[in-house]
Order: sequence, then C-alpha cells, then structure tokens
Amino acid sequence: MATVREILAEHGIRPRKRLGQSFLEDRNAINKIIRISNIQEDEIVVEIGAGVGLMTESIAKLAKKVIALEIDPRLVGILKDRMARYPHVQIIQADVLEYDFSAAISELPSQKIKVIGNIPYNISSQILFRLLAYRDRISAMILMFQKELADRLTAEPGTKAYGVPTVLISMYLLCSHEMGIPGSCFYPKPAVMSSVLKMVVRERPQLDLADHDLFFKIVKTAFAKRRKTLLNNLRSLGLSGYSEMDIAGALKNSGIDCARRGETLTAHEIGTLSNALHSIKMP
Repeated sequence: MATVREILAEHGIRPRKRLGQSFLEDRNAINKIIRISNIQEDEIVVEIGAGVGLMTESIAKLAKKVIALEIDPRLVGILKDRMARYPHVQIIQADVLEYDFSAAISELPSQKIKVIGNIPYNISSQILFRLLAYRDRISAMILMFQKELADRLTAEPGTKAYGVPTVLISMYLLCSHEMGIPGSCFYPKPAVMSSVLKMVVRERPQLDLADHDLFFKIVKTAFAKRRKTLLNNLRSLGLSGYSEMDIAGALKNSGIDCARRGETLTAHEIGTLSNALHSIKMP
C-alpha cells in the first residue's frame, strides 16, 4: 500500500502549513481509530479532513454512506480517483466551518451521523463549537486533537485546564480519552502529541436547560477573568437585563456560594444557575 508521502509525491503536492496539514499515515493508528469508532453498516459517517483517503477507505468498507470533507482542491482530485470504486462515498470540497452537517442526512432526517476526523489543530476549538451546534443531528464524534486541548476537554473542575470548552462538552456530550498518538505517526511530523477523544452525544443534556443561549453566555462570563469570583464576573461583565440582586438571588437559589470562582463549578451547577436566572424573567 502506498504511503501518504508517496501519494503526495506522485502528484507533486507538498503539505500546506496555512491549512494545518499534517496527515496521519500510521496504519496501526488508523485501524485503532476505526475500531474505537465502532462503525455500523447502517451508519452515515462524515469525515473531516479526508486528506488522501487512507482513513476514508477504511470507513468506506464499513459504513452505509461516507461524506468526505476536504478543503484543499489538490487533494479532492486524489480522493475522487482513490474512492472511485466506492459509489457510496461522496467527496465534498468544503470548509468544515461552513459545511451544513444537517445536509448529510437531508434524505433521512430521522437518522443521525457519526463524525470522524483528524482536524486541523489551529481551528479545532472552532470546529468543536460548530459540531456542538449540530448536536441534535450527530450520534458521536471521534476526533483527534492536540493533546493540550484534549486534556482541557476532559479536565476536572478546579484544575487549571478546566474551562469553557470543558463545561460545554460535559453538558452535552459523554467524553472519553481513547488513545494518544505521537508525532512520528504523521507526515509532516508535528511538534506536539495528539489525542483521540470519543464524544457521544447525550440523549438529553445533563440538565434540562430553559435557555441554551443563556447557559452559553453564563459559561463564557464565568471564565472571563479566572481570578474573580463568579458573582464579580457576572456583575462586572454584565448579563443584559439582570441586576446584581437578580444574580445574587439566583446564586443563592442554586445553592452556589457567591465567593466561588467559575472554574470550580460543574456543568450541572452552571446549568442550575442558568435556569434560576431564566426563571427571574419568566412572566
């Protein structure tokens, strides 16, 4: 089997730094990710950053339908040639930050998709937040992150790594660290370690949220200035329409000490606070 670098060399292509291109070429690592993904024969899989198609081909042998997203037009041509024998594989040249994931199941609205990918590390947080916006259409995500971000996504409350992404992930997804991958498994070799996370979308969030947008806003505000207490952050940055008395009352009703810092709160606690604040504005 041809390697990534052999395929690229054959087509006179060099990886582009501005696209964050670093291709996973270790077959053992690819096979492990496929096993972790537990792809079923009736599933629709969207692959982010298909590259030259090494993982795409492995997915195609298992899934009902594969939608391979690739932003680089040079690689799209290679993918179309390599995947020509798989009629159920659709190659789409697209920016993942603009792709409509609901389009993948437009003909089967009752079905959900599974998302797999070695995502560009320079925009991985943005990709994750976009996927969260489509969580009702997704069953699970098996994604590769820079280890530093992966550690943040699985961090515990009160730790330095715990932050906005951790809380949002915890509320909506069941996240587990599955494997680490050294830089030697990639071409070009990155200067960082990578981690594969499996994120299963919860059937329902940890807590029934009255207002998801308000929850997002409170999470971001709570971590805006980590040295400040939760009350001070919420008060100084301002939650539109809520007075200091409203905020203090909601904290009390939620059983949260005003002196605590945002980084010590669980997703469930912040969700409880969000619902308490929302109830203040109820008619």
